[in-house]
Amino acid sequence: MDKTTLRNEVKEALAKMSEVAYHDQSFAVVKKVLQEPYIIEATTIGITISNMPEVDTIPLIEELWQLGKKVAVPKCNPKTREMSFYAIESFAQLETVYMHLREPIPEKCEFVDANEMDVILVPGVVFDKFGYRIGYGGGYYDRYVLNYTKGKLMSLLFNEQLYEHVPTEAHDCPIDIIVTPTKRIDCVTQRGANENGQNVRYL
Repeated sequence: MDKTTLRNEVKEALAKMSEVAYHDQSFAVVKKVLQEPYIIEATTIGITISNMPEVDTIPLIEELWQLGKKVAVPKCNPKTREMSFYAIESFAQLETVYMHLREPIPEKCEFVDANEMDVILVPGVVFDKFGYRIGYGGGYYDRYVLNYTKGKLMSLLFNEQLYEHVPTEAHDCPIDIIVTPTKRIDCVTQRGANENGQNVRYL
């Protein structure tokens, strides 16, 4: 299937998820993420303020604050398709912008450079075990992570978002770690196994 078809198929599947299932599965993902060594060791973490039907990141942000982590969230520029991250210490530092997205108010926040972040949590719609993803079509993250060399790229998703294979393009930047309610996938290892012609399996 092409990217548009896959994106629509997954969005339809997620739309059928009950509110109870959504919160229960989001909680399961958050619990696993907080046990992730890269998160435990991180000082500064980049994370998007989620919109349904994405995994709910609000409880995760609250837990990260409790752990003393610096939380940086993105501000997008629709005209240039560029993105900047700002540290927030309260949800009061957010404003609602286009498409009901919640983003930081730059005047009330501290700018965070890409390579200050130890982990960036990358959103998307469809993923495969090699770390390739289909986003929302804006290309913000693919452009942003080209200059990210310090840490790890991680994605949080429901099992319905995980497919065997996602069509890729030359400019696609794969992520390193996937966390679902039931799986933790080391995508770097999966890519290496695939390139070596070995049997590829979930970890």
